[in-house]
Formats: sequence, structure tokens, C-alpha cells
Amino acid sequence: MNEPPKRILIADDEPLYRDTTAELLRDEGYECICVEDANDAIEILEGHSFDLILSDLNMPGNLKLELLKQGRTKYSHIPMIVVTGVPSVPSAIESVRLGIADYLLKPVKFDEMLSAVERAIHSKQIDQSNLLPSTDFTNSSSSTTFPEIIGQSEPMRELLEIVERVAASNTNVLITGESGTGKEVVAKAIHDHSPRANHPIQVIDCTAVPESLFESALFGHIKGSFTGAVKDQEGLLRRCDGGTAFFDEIGELPATSQAKLLRVIQEQTFTPVGESKPVRVDTRFICATNRDLQKEVDAGRFRQDLFYRLAVIPIELAPLRERGDDVVLLAEYFLGQLRAEHSQVTRFSSHALDCFRTYRWPGNIRELRNVIERAVTLARGTEIDVDDLPRQLCENEVSPMPATELSEISRDEALDHADREYLGVLLKKHGGVIASAARQAGLSRQGMNKLLKRHGMHADEYRT
Repeated sequence: MNEPPKRILIADDEPLYRDTTAELLRDEGYECICVEDANDAIEILEGHSFDLILSDLNMPGNLKLELLKQGRTKYSHIPMIVVTGVPSVPSAIESVRLGIADYLLKPVKFDEMLSAVERAIHSKQIDQSNLLPSTDFTNSSSSTTFPEIIGQSEPMRELLEIVERVAASNTNVLITGESGTGKEVVAKAIHDHSPRANHPIQVIDCTAVPESLFESALFGHIKGSFTGAVKDQEGLLRRCDGGTAFFDEIGELPATSQAKLLRVIQEQTFTPVGESKPVRVDTRFICATNRDLQKEVDAGRFRQDLFYRLAVIPIELAPLRERGDDVVLLAEYFLGQLRAEHSQVTRFSSHALDCFRTYRWPGNIRELRNVIERAVTLARGTEIDVDDLPRQLCENEVSPMPATELSEISRDEALDHADREYLGVLLKKHGGVIASAARQAGLSRQGMNKLLKRHGMHADEYRT
């Protein structure tokens, strides 16, 4: 006996888009019921069963996401896909929090739509719990679902909640935050707990690929397509077909490369250098940057259309200085990792932990790990004490801003001032040698250069 067709409820107030979508889906064997506002959708859900809800955002009856909220509470067994022509950060975040299966931007190609529909219905059939996962974060230092993400501060609780929702979807994600905050860890956690986990994640460092080689590195090339192409070369995107492409430091991507990447994201196809036939891939895109991409867009350095494609779900990582006692949890975690080589060191002194809590950590988690590794190596006994830590951790080398000035500026401006003061002290101490200063701060040379550039500072001014 043939299986009955899957039923889809389409709620959209644009008649042409709604009717065209329904017709195309019917051609694929789906049964479609169409309504033009959220109120009608809620009413028809009362008396009929569906395998999927395909909903617009900006339509009558859904201006406050009423359909999404009722759909996830009363009809949580039905996966829902949002399709909108007016994306916004609040609606995207709320959609993910509610457990939406996918968040698509109009105009959406039908192949992309069909792929999202198939994934959502397949996910419903395999494991209903993927739609509304639930984890108790109350009594642990990190989520049992995401043991690789350490922390129990409020920023981390919020992060874990949204990461769990995002992992179950196929939506593109933009992760922002200062250098060393763990953006790659979060990206890999999203991939490892997604339906794509059985396929590879490919890390693409946008600062490491020269602009002239970007197309070849990403798309691959055939033998003889250019000077030096002595054999066929598979591109990075083909290696993660079915999986995830993680573009680290996406804000550094040159304008010409941005245009090529946009095309891949929109069409899920690319053409290797020297080939004429395009290659189709099924890839999720997660990107990370320590830049403010909206400001880069406003300044004309980053394409607005690419930004909207990447930042469907934005995730901002808090700097370590704003995460309270997470610094202690992370220190204990790193100590546990390093004890395999230095088994005699078992704990931190209370004074050392106090230094961890009061230090600003401009290099964030990466700097903390470097400090712990140094301390474990130098410790003479079973306890890491103040004497085993770098001097700047426990000495106030940064001059505070006068209270009268502090009261007249924003919090971000105050933090920028503290960072500039710290960098100045660091560069002066190391005679303007970036490699040495970066090593002490727990940053890469490249990361230090970016930090100096952000604050308009030049290492040459500190050379002795």
C-alpha cells in the first residue's frame, strides 16, 4: 500500500508566492493547504493534522509571532519552517529559541526550499525530540549536551540554550566575539550535535588563504588550469559536502572573494577552476569574526547581501572578563587536561584564583590556557601560587581612568580604554616586539596585530 502524501500547511499573505510554492510542492508529491494569515492557520490546525508548517513572519495575526508561539506549544510535534522577506535579528533569535526547524530568506530558490522541507519532515520521523530539546544547566559547570563548552555564568547559560536550538536546524550562523573567546569551539559543537554530524566540518581560515588562491582553494581546480596546477585538486567545499563549512575570520575576506562566496551560499553550487560544469553541494555555513560586521557593511567593506545570508542567526560570545567565576571553572578544566604531563600539580591557591578573577584577560580563554600551561610547567610543588603566574596577572599595571571621565563615557568606551592601556604596557615591556607581546597575552602574532589595528596603535612607537 502506498504511503499517503505528507501534508504541509502554508501560511503566507503574498498570493503569488504562496500559490507558486504550493504548486511546486504538489508537483513533488506533497499535499498543501494554503491560508493567508496566522489566525486562519491556528484555526485550521485545530481540526487537521499536518507534517509541516511553512510560515511567513510578517503577515496578519503573526506580527508578534503568535503562530510561531502557538505552533511550538500546542503543536510541538509539527516541525515549522519560517520563510521571510524581512529578516531581523530579534525574530531570528526568537525563532531559534522556539525550536524552528529552519529560517529561510526570500527570495529562496525552490531547491533550497525543497531540501529544507525534506530535512524537517525526515527529522520529525526519526526523532521528535530534535525539535524541542531540553537540558538542565542548573547543577553542572557545563551542559551535558555540550561538554566541550565550559561555563555556568548567565552569558554561558544563554549561549548553551541558543546553541542547542541552532544545532538541530540547518540555518546559517554568524559567531562574533573577541579573539580567544572560543568561536571555533562553538562552531564545532553546533556541527557535532547537528544532523550533519556524520559528515565533515571543514575549517577555512580566511586570513590564511591569499586572495589570488581563494577560488582554487575553495572550489578546487583541474590539472593544467593555471601555471602550477600539475594535478587535479579537490576544493575545501567538496570535502565538507553534506557537512559544515566553517569560515573563520570572515570579516577579513576580500570583496572579490565575498561575491564568489555569496553565489555558493545562494545556489549551493560552484565551478572548479578550469571546469565548465558546476558542482552541487549540500553544505551548512557557519562563520566567525572578531569584527563588527554591521559596521563593516556601513563602511562599504563587507557586502550587505552576504552579511544577511550569513547572519541569519547571530551568536555573540562574551569576553572572559564578563563571565565571572567561569574563569575558575576553565582554569580547573585546563589544569585537569595538563595534569597528564605534570601529575604533581593538583590545585590552585586561593590567591592565584583571586588573580584570575580580577585580571581582565585581553586574550580571553586562549590567554588563560597559556597562563595555566606556563604555571603548571614552572610550579615547584603540588599547588599553583601567585609566584607561578605572570607578573601582570597580580599587579595593577594599567592606570585607571579617572572617575570623573569614567562617568561621562559608555561601558564599551571604558573597556576600549582599558584594552589600550594594557596593550601599551605590554608593548613597552617588550620593546615593541609583537611576537613577545603576543606570547605573553596568549594571542597569535596575527591576533595581536588585529587588536592593535582595532585600537589604532603601532608597535613601532614602542621600539627601543
